[in-house]
Amino acid sequence: MMDIFKLVISTTGYAIETLGVIIIVIGILRSSRGTLAALFGSERDAVFAQFRHEFAQTTLVGMDFLVAGDIIRTVIVSHSLTDISTLALLVAIRTVLVFTLHLELEGRWPWQQPVKMDQDTVDRAS
Repeated sequence: MMDIFKLVISTTGYAIETLGVIIIVIGILRSSRGTLAALFGSERDAVFAQFRHEFAQTTLVGMDFLVAGDIIRTVIVSHSLTDISTLALLVAIRTVLVFTLHLELEGRWPWQQPVKMDQDTVDRAS
C-alpha cells in the first residue's frame, strides 16, 4: 500500500515539474512570437524590453511549479540526506532566480513597498 502511495506522490511531483517546464516553453514561444511580429514595425528597445518582461513573468510561474514538484517528491518520497541536500540546493538556486526576476520585472525587491509618485512627479515626467 505504501509503495502505491509513494508512486502516486512521485508521479504527481514529476507531473507538476513537467507542467512547470511546459509553462516556461510556452512563455518562450509566446514572447518570441510577439517579439518577432513587433520587431519589424516598432522600436527595438521597447520590443526587447517587452520580450524580457513577458519571458520573465512566465519563467517565474514555471519556477514556482518546478520548486513545488521538487518539494513534493523529496519530502514525501525520499528521505535520504543526499536527496534533501540536493533539494535544498535546488530550492536555493531557484529562489535566487525568482528574486532576481522579480527585481527585473518590478524594479524593486519583493519585500519593498511599491514607489508611489505624486502628481507633480508624474506631470514633470510627461
